[in-house]
Formats: sequence, C-alpha cells, structure tokens
Amino acid sequence: MFLDLTGQTAIVTGAAMGIGEVIARRLTAAGARVAVADIDFDAASATAEKIGGGAFALALDVTKASEVAAAVAKVVETAGSIEILVNNAGRAGKAAPIWEQSDEDWHRVMDININGPFYLCRAVLPHMRARGYGRIVNIASIAGKEGNPNMVAYSASKAALIGLTKSIAKEVATEGICVNAVTPAVIRTKILEQVTPAQVDYMVQRIPMKRTGEPEEVAAVVHFLASRDCSFVTGQCYDVSGGRATY
Repeated sequence: MFLDLTGQTAIVTGAAMGIGEVIARRLTAAGARVAVADIDFDAASATAEKIGGGAFALALDVTKASEVAAAVAKVVETAGSIEILVNNAGRAGKAAPIWEQSDEDWHRVMDININGPFYLCRAVLPHMRARGYGRIVNIASIAGKEGNPNMVAYSASKAALIGLTKSIAKEVATEGICVNAVTPAVIRTKILEQVTPAQVDYMVQRIPMKRTGEPEEVAAVVHFLASRDCSFVTGQCYDVSGGRATY
C-alpha cells in the first residue's frame, strides 16, 4: 500500500484541533500510532479518543525545552520509537503594524512558531539517527515567503522555520531522515479567529483559486512527506496555496 505508515509512531503538535487534528486523523488512518500533543491536555485527550487507532494524548508546551525533552522521552518509552514529527503548533499573533507590537507580542509568537520546532527537532533527531530513519514535517506558511502586512512576527517566524527546515535537512541527508516544510496559504480553521476579516480578505484575494484551503488539503501533503515514499525529497517547501506562491 502506498503511503502506508503501519508500525510507525508520530508526534503531531497542536493536534487537539484544526490542521493538527486533521493531520493526526490522516496519519492514524494510514496506520501510524499518533501522539496528539497539545498544551490543552483535556482537548488532546478528547481528540485522541475520537481518533482511536492507538492515538494517545500528550501534554506539551512547545515553548519549554524541558517539557519537550520529557515529552519525547515519554513517547519513546510508551511506543518504543519515533519515526515521524509534525511541527504544527502555531500562533498568528496580534494583528497590527510593527510600531504597535510589543516585545511580548513578538516573543510570544516566536516562542511557539520557531523555538518550539527547534526544541522538538533537537529532541527527536538523536532517536531518528540511532535508527537510521525519520521524517520531520514543519508547518510553515506562505507568509514566510511573501510576508503579510500587520503579521510581522508570524511572517518572520515562518520564514525562520523554512530556514530551519533546510538547514537540518542538509545535516541529516545521508542518515535516512527527510526534513521538509509545508507552506499553506490561508486555511479554514479556528486560527482565523485571531485575525481580522480584512486580513483574511487580503490573503484570499491573492489566491488564484479565490478561496481558503481546507485542512484535509494540507494533511494530504503532510502524509506524503511523512511516509517512506518520500525518499528523495528533503529540504523542500511544498506550497498548499491555491496558486498564490510566486517562488
């Protein structure tokens, strides 16, 4: 079976709802045992129960390196290995021009969107390297390529995530580990509640398909990048943007 994930363990962050939940469902359906990681443990538990298929909840604040290390160790203890990591947890941040952004606004977004993936990649890679296999998928954004006005921290953090992806991919390219990023345009999830209608309209009008994307459309691309079929693809950005991407 193509894209079969039977016998593999995946961590998906921010998986209690939205894109993360849909990714967790798709990977589970393909045979993986998924750790539904989220800062909201109750919501993660409810989602894991709904997904079934061996999915289990994992309490995780991705902004704390010590928690990340402990969570990764717990998954290895529980499941025996980690083959797949999907860094999905993210925050849009305050909708305002840079001169109205505080230090706290900036650091809050950076802590979740780039520090979190850094901590998680650093924690899981020794396990993947020891086994000679792994797949890491970082959920970036088209904003990281083009920059969205009034979203300076979000845009900068996602650009950094793309750079992190490309750098790590080269570090482990000969070790059976593929590291890639997915760069969605605006996707129909609850994160849209964090931005204004004007911002949503700005983003949709720049999509040639003239619509928002669906979480399932992102999950389909993640599924390939998380599979063994993704064997000669690493350090890449896969756009899920309805044609918006210009490079």
